[in-house]
Amino acid sequence: MSDCHEKIQSGSLVKAGVYSKEDIERSRKVIDALATQSVETIRLSFVDQHGILRGKTIVTESLVSILAGGLGMPSTLLLKDTAHKTVFPVWNSDVRVDNLALNGASDVLAVPDLNTLTEVPGVPHSRIMLCDLYDRHHMTAISFSSRQILRSATDALDQKGYQAVIGLEVEFQVFELVDKSCNHELATIPPTAVKTRNLTQGWQFLTETRYGEAEQLLDELRRAAEQMGLGVRTVEIEMGPSQFEFTFEPADPMTQADRYVLFRTMVKELCQRQRLHASFMAKPRLPNAAANGWHMHQSLLDKETGQNVFTPQAQDELTSEASGWIAGLLEHAAASCLLTTPTVNGYKRYGPYQLAPNRIAWGVDNRGAMVRALLYPEDPASRIENRVADSAVNPHFALAAQIFSGLDGIKRNTVPPKATASPYADDADLLPKNLIEAVEAFEQSAIYRDALGDGFVDYLAHIKRAEWERYQMTVSEWEQDEYFNLY
Repeated sequence: MSDCHEKIQSGSLVKAGVYSKEDIERSRKVIDALATQSVETIRLSFVDQHGILRGKTIVTESLVSILAGGLGMPSTLLLKDTAHKTVFPVWNSDVRVDNLALNGASDVLAVPDLNTLTEVPGVPHSRIMLCDLYDRHHMTAISFSSRQILRSATDALDQKGYQAVIGLEVEFQVFELVDKSCNHELATIPPTAVKTRNLTQGWQFLTETRYGEAEQLLDELRRAAEQMGLGVRTVEIEMGPSQFEFTFEPADPMTQADRYVLFRTMVKELCQRQRLHASFMAKPRLPNAAANGWHMHQSLLDKETGQNVFTPQAQDELTSEASGWIAGLLEHAAASCLLTTPTVNGYKRYGPYQLAPNRIAWGVDNRGAMVRALLYPEDPASRIENRVADSAVNPHFALAAQIFSGLDGIKRNTVPPKATASPYADDADLLPKNLIEAVEAFEQSAIYRDALGDGFVDYLAHIKRAEWERYQMTVSEWEQDEYFNLY
């Protein structure tokens, strides 16, 4: 153990100040625990630009050298769209994002966050640990990586004397897997979708008999989430066929975002082992399938007093902070959609009378509004729910969007319009109708260029434009049915 300690202490991460004295001591405890528990492998993973975990699995004996010097990862992982295609010309030009050179498929450095070590349910010999990404030449955090984007938002909030508390509602489906679509001709980029059938018929929201049908699976998912320390609060039957919802205990933004990527990964992997398919897609193209929302409950604490500054003094009143936060969320809603609704498919969830918003408005305890205010005198749980996001989200980007938007409203003392009682009426602006509208709004956003820099804005817009262009050039079934016989 002393040799391990000395190797870490003399390593490049400690010398560069990436790891602190507390981290060195924490590493000692982690290594000792892994040996005691006979852990064989560790999955070192980072959250990519799409909210997907990527990484490498190492044997436990390799951890010490990685805690000393980090683990190389191909930088192209940061340059891919949702088809896993690299959409920057890394072989024939000088590719830079925020002045970080990424040409030639060079490496970036993954640095394990020692506070994130958790079990892998069903795989007792393995653990998973989240990593932050660093420029290996300058030993600086990569500014446009997912966790760093959220860290910049929480730092901005901290400087204003506030701390955010986030609660999550997560909707998803689990289906029986009928065909894995593994025939050679189906191994395309992206691969052909698997074939599925429902586990339950659905359309019986919160009905106990539907819960009973799926209780064995839901118990397994809940226990796995509890084993991982993910803070599950409730397990529910949602509206659609085979659709379920988990909610999570309130936590700080980083904890909640990390929880979600771990939860989504765990659910998909655990289900796959049972020949099931879990999907967090916003609106699956399946008969009678319901859309999947990802609802962000948010409150703000005064760091000095610990008091919830959204709690009103009287009914139907807004504190100045709640007023500014709501106004900021509304004002920057269109620009934020690229961070809360990041796929082509997500915009097909925005429809009237479907418990999903389609307009930029807020209401008092109104589930049709984009922003739902749950603010009651003397209630320390007073909060604001934003219902705009879907379950295919990158949670770190989405929560950063909430913070930057809300904080901008507070700084400028902006006031929201009157609360709506008719969230689908024509007196409010529509949310972006498609991904390219969201990209353009994001590119034109002054607050995101100021808060996150031109490099990040242009980087993410480039990736999402590549997805949009592939979508635009794909001949759809609608086109085939519309024109193939006619002309």
